[in-house]
Amino acid sequence: MQTLTRIFSVWGLLILLVALIVLFSVLSPSTFPTPFTFTSVANNRAIYALAALAVMIPMTANQFDLSVAGVIGISQILAIGLQTQQGLPWWLTCLIVLAIGALVGLINGVLVTRIYINSFIATLGTGSVLLGILQWYTEGRQVIGRLPPEFTALSGRIGPVPFALLYVLAIGAALWVVFTYLPFGRRLYVLGENPKAAELNGISASRNITLALIIGGLVSAFAGLVLQAQLRIGQSTVGQEFLLPAFTGALLGATAIKPGRTNVWGTLIAVAVLAVTVAGLNQLGAPFFVEPLFNGIMLIVAVGLSMTAARRRERIATEQ
Repeated sequence: MQTLTRIFSVWGLLILLVALIVLFSVLSPSTFPTPFTFTSVANNRAIYALAALAVMIPMTANQFDLSVAGVIGISQILAIGLQTQQGLPWWLTCLIVLAIGALVGLINGVLVTRIYINSFIATLGTGSVLLGILQWYTEGRQVIGRLPPEFTALSGRIGPVPFALLYVLAIGAALWVVFTYLPFGRRLYVLGENPKAAELNGISASRNITLALIIGGLVSAFAGLVLQAQLRIGQSTVGQEFLLPAFTGALLGATAIKPGRTNVWGTLIAVAVLAVTVAGLNQLGAPFFVEPLFNGIMLIVAVGLSMTAARRRERIATEQ
């Protein structure tokens, strides 16, 4: 019984994902289990997965980055604006956008670790500033122009597999290596679980948390570039819709693979569960308001489950 409980606590989300795929394939056999559905879901939800990974990185150190949505929004606008309005080459545009994402992360890090503003408040503020800059740059209008094929190739695909999914897997694998094998990842976990112990062991909270926020900013900016390569039109309202699913994915992911601890593969599986559920419900004719309703409920459930898993992890560690 104890072994079975452990299996479900670790692999429960993956089992749920497989069950959902089977369920919707049975309910919608002519539309759901098709290459088109796979490509569509993978391409559209890859941005949500990148946003969830960006949120997850500082979350391992118990820091919350609410500026992720703002970075994605302004990145996708600048990606087209700098090329079509300012005439910059695509590669320079990409470098500038990534640099802005890193700069936002650095600013967040300074606000949190040097000025000691709560990460929730600091990143909410920077995200709002980014939204204001975005509105100023676009004047609330769409940004339209012809993008070079070298840039739009970012959203290509190999057969039914979109490049966006490959980016997610590559970044996920890199982060898994960092958090599993490198000192930086282990330091973030220690900072998140026991800041006092981290301080006693000489782990710099300022340096490591700032670096985590910078990396999160880079991933968010890259997500904005990929999003623009998909959309090919600048939308001044795009960005904020990624915030809630990103946090839901990161928190729900903390209930699987490594229960009680945010982790890469748990996050990606959680995003996949959300994506498959929404896609399946849409194909069954669910109304338009189901997705935000579902995401909101899942966020509440994710927080409750992750807190329960964290307490169980602490209890087991204490008993040992």
